[in-house]
Amino acid sequence: MMTMTALPRSRPLVRADLEAMPDDGHRYELIDGVLIVTPAPALGHQRVVGQLHLLLSAATPPGLEVILAPFAVALADDTELQPDLIVARTADFTPRELPGPPLLAIEVLSPSTRRIDLTLKRDRLEAAGCPAYWCVDPVAMTVTAWELEDGRYVQVAHVAGTQVFEATRPFPVTVRPADLKR
Repeated sequence: MMTMTALPRSRPLVRADLEAMPDDGHRYELIDGVLIVTPAPALGHQRVVGQLHLLLSAATPPGLEVILAPFAVALADDTELQPDLIVARTADFTPRELPGPPLLAIEVLSPSTRRIDLTLKRDRLEAAGCPAYWCVDPVAMTVTAWELEDGRYVQVAHVAGTQVFEATRPFPVTVRPADLKR
């Protein structure tokens, strides 16, 4: 039997409100006090996330760590994201969350999250000072990457299929979209 959770209606939500959310397979995130609920990802999405995790983990230098979702990234009291993958300094993690922006956030686009990932999350991570943000489209097999320059995201790559993205932030790694779909 599913438990219904009553949320406050007279104010924007805060991170503490997320503790009342059920453990029901959905991902609960907050962006500027607005609750974002997404269903569990599909198999193809998870395969791409897994390949990215393997690729990044193999290239990660000491002192940095690659973490898979769900894991909380606390950007403000009214904003908690759970990117598909994050890279951050090991020392910056607490047992429960990353308090502040990661060095790299990656989202694998799904039909239910595409617009949120490409607009709201991208804008919020940019405002928080996340140095690099990637979006991977598992259907088109593309990787689009942005990096902060003077406080604004600038697109540094858009590669498809067998094209190569030679990432330098937060560490050197070569990404070929076609290799992510195995």
